Parts: sequence; structure tokens; C-alpha cells
Amino acid sequence: MFHRTSALGATVLLTLATAAQAQTSVAPTESGQTRNPATPIVTSYPSAAVGDGATTNGFNLSRWAEDWRVMRDPKKRDDILDRLKFLPLDGDGDVYLTLSGELRLRVNHTTNPNLRDARAQRQDINRIVGGADLHVGPHFRAFAEVAHGGIAGVELGAPAATLRNDLVLQQAFVEGNAEVAGVAIGARYGRQEFTDGPNLLVSQRDNNTIRYTLNGIRAWARGSRVRADLFDLKPTQYGDLGTDDDVSDPARRFSGVTLGFAAPTTWLGGSKLYIDPFFWRRRNTVGAWGGRIGPATRYYIGTHIWGDAGPVTIDWTINHQYGHYIDQDIDAWQLLFAQTYRIGKAKTAPRVGVHFDYASGGGGYGNGKLRDAYAPFGNNIYYSYGLFLTPSNLIAVAPNVTFQPIRNVRLTAEYQLTWRDSTTDAVYRANGQPFAGTQRIGDAKIGDVARLQAIWSITPRLSFTGRYEHLAAGPSLTKAGFKSSDFLAGWLSFRF
Repeated sequence: MFHRTSALGATVLLTLATAAQAQTSVAPTESGQTRNPATPIVTSYPSAAVGDGATTNGFNLSRWAEDWRVMRDPKKRDDILDRLKFLPLDGDGDVYLTLSGELRLRVNHTTNPNLRDARAQRQDINRIVGGADLHVGPHFRAFAEVAHGGIAGVELGAPAATLRNDLVLQQAFVEGNAEVAGVAIGARYGRQEFTDGPNLLVSQRDNNTIRYTLNGIRAWARGSRVRADLFDLKPTQYGDLGTDDDVSDPARRFSGVTLGFAAPTTWLGGSKLYIDPFFWRRRNTVGAWGGRIGPATRYYIGTHIWGDAGPVTIDWTINHQYGHYIDQDIDAWQLLFAQTYRIGKAKTAPRVGVHFDYASGGGGYGNGKLRDAYAPFGNNIYYSYGLFLTPSNLIAVAPNVTFQPIRNVRLTAEYQLTWRDSTTDAVYRANGQPFAGTQRIGDAKIGDVARLQAIWSITPRLSFTGRYEHLAAGPSLTKAGFKSSDFLAGWLSFRF
């Protein structure tokens, strides 16, 4: 099956590259830095939509997606750290090095951890990251990034390797690219972050101290209005000591193809909209549902539509999931619709919005079809900062508002109502594990979640983020012995 899927993806990649040649040119981060934009790496397909995440004012969560060639000019440098963004290694500056780094100091406080009546948990967390991006001419690069995660506090339990890790080789890859008849082609091989898809399905999970990475190859062809990406990756299985115990996970594999179409900018009176169909496959030899562990192969076929249409910003995803888990057929759906409306013309104008989300459930604790939807490695804080909810067996409605009360401070407030799709299946946490016993409760209501986030951009490199959440547990949790919880977090992040 893998070879047939790869062949199909390669055929689609070639077809899209040919189609692109014929064309003519025509979403919250944890930091809030503001500085002069850097030059975009990709000049064919719109750089904001190539699947490398958003680059805002020069910075990207994936540091290799930044392009600091503008710092070749000393007049563009604001401080001594800007010099580190372009270090020429030859006389012409065709070979150069870009250095990057981050220091993040964070405190989390959670009452009733794991939604049990227990002493509050406090996590004192630090993240230290350093990266180097070597460019050898316009067609070759090598990137490496190391990270350290430290944690102390109260009621820690056994911290995961994504929270406590002495030293990890977080990313390391080589990349080659070329332009053939107006089509940008390239490939990246090694350990890398992957964000080419809806944020609720694939994300580098910046909330973690050590980010989510994968190992393998990603290749692409990008024209002016059409693109195609093909990938075959294995997640990194982290140890918690040095770099020697971080390996490719032999039990899991993620592969597929993502296409992209940039809609005409004249649509709806002026817009930047993107349509990204995708076909993915995730294999897991140790899948777990309903207390059983066994092999699972899950296919994802869907479309992601996102972008701006005047004052409206949309992020819509529909996908059907099928395949098999042990002796069960998989038949699941996710319908994820987020939209906001800008009240005013300024970029800092208030926004009001709502997201409606449906993730099917059922079959996790029975026979018949497995209808529990599953996100491969999505943004795990979207439904709960405390990591208590995930888009499996979930229905959510959440109105929200974002505004800027003072300069360089952005506030977002949200109230989320959540239910189960199936009352014979469990409520699931962000890590995919069930809340034990909830599958035996007949009530649909999971609970309500009130959330508030503030981001203060203190300087272009330094930001402070604060988050508060109250999860008011509903009957499907309380009748199984689970409690309500408050979550409070704050952190300083410095990046260069």
C-alpha cells in the first residue's frame, strides 16, 4: 500500500508541477514580535501558503522558514543581534550562516490536575534553543537546532521527555532546491518540523518545551498559483537525557500528499484565499482504543480552505478518515470551522468570531466500526490550555473576541461549550487517552471552558504571554468522578 500511495503522490506532484508551469502570475502564535519583514524564501507560490507556517514580521515558529538576506545590508540592522542573521562565509556572500535562538521561562499552575481532587500542580519550566542555518549558494542549505528543557515544581509526577530533556537534537536536515521552467522544486531530508496542513491536524506544538518533530523526506513543486507537497515521515521518539536517545519512532509513520491552489485575488471583492486538498496516511503498530492495543492504519482525505476575504478570516477543514484498527473498520469525520470578523480597517481593529467543530465518536469501547476521529499531531491547546480535550468524540461551539486595549498588548477571550458526539464512548484528552469511566456515563455534556489570553510585545524580540482557563466539568465528567479545574500560565520568551 505504501508503494502505491507513494507512486500516486509522485504522479500528482509531477502533474501539479506541469500545471503550475502553465500558470501566469497574477492563523495565534505565542510571541508578538514586531520588526521589519524579512525577504520571503519562496517567490513563486505565495510564501504565506507553502506549508511552512506563518512568518510574521520576520519571525516564524519554525526558524528555518525565516529568510534574513535583508541583513546583508548594514543599514537594515537595528542591533548587534541582527548581525547574527547574516554571517557571510565567502567574499560574495553567496555562502552565509544564520544563527537563531530562544530562551523561554514559564510557570504553569493547574488545580485538580488530571481533573481529580488533588493538590494543585506547579510547573517551573525553561526552554533553551539554538540553531544554525547554512546556505551554500541559492540551491543548498543545511539546518541544525539543539534544545534543552528543564522543569521543577510541585506535584510533577513523571514529566514527559517533551518537558524535561537535558539535550535534544530537535532538528537537523539538508535541503536542495531549483527552478525548472518557472516551477520551484525542492526536497528536505532529515529531522524537521511539519506544518503543511490544518493547525488542528498537524502542528509543531510550540506549547511543549521540546517541539514535535519528524524524520524523513518532504518534496515539493510550486508554481505561481498551484503547488504540491509529498512527504514520508516518522515521528521522533524522545528520550530525556542526551542526543543519543532521540530516535525515529519505529511504530509510527506519516505520509501523503498535500496540494495547494491560490484562489484569484479578485474573488469576493479582494481576498487572499487558499484551497488545500490533502490525502494522508498514518500507520501505528501500537494504536490504543478502549483498553486494546494493536495495529492501526488511518487514511485522511479532506480539504483545508483558509485565508482572508476582506474583513473576514476563515479556517475551514473537512476530512473523512477511514482504514482499520485491529479487527475494526475506521469511519470517522472532522468538520472544523473557525471564522472571525474585523471591526474596522486597521490591522489592530477588534475581531469577533466563533468556531464550530465536530469530531465524530463511537466504537472505541465496542465492536462494529471505529468512529472516533483522530488528529495526527495537531495543536493540542486549541480546546483546552490544560490539555483536557481533543478533536475526538467532540462537539464544540466557541464565540470569541480579540482586541488591543493598549499598544503592543493583544487580548483574546473565548467561551467554549462542549459535548460528546457518542455517549457510549469516552471523553478524550489531548494525548488521545480517555478519561476512565466516562464511556459508561449517558450524558452528552462534557463541560464549558472559559479562556483568556494576553500577549504583550515588550520589544521586537521579547514578549510576555499570560493564559487563564476555567474548565467547568459537565455531567459526563463529574458522574465519572472528575472535577473542574483552573489553569494559569505565564512566560517570557526572548528570540533572536
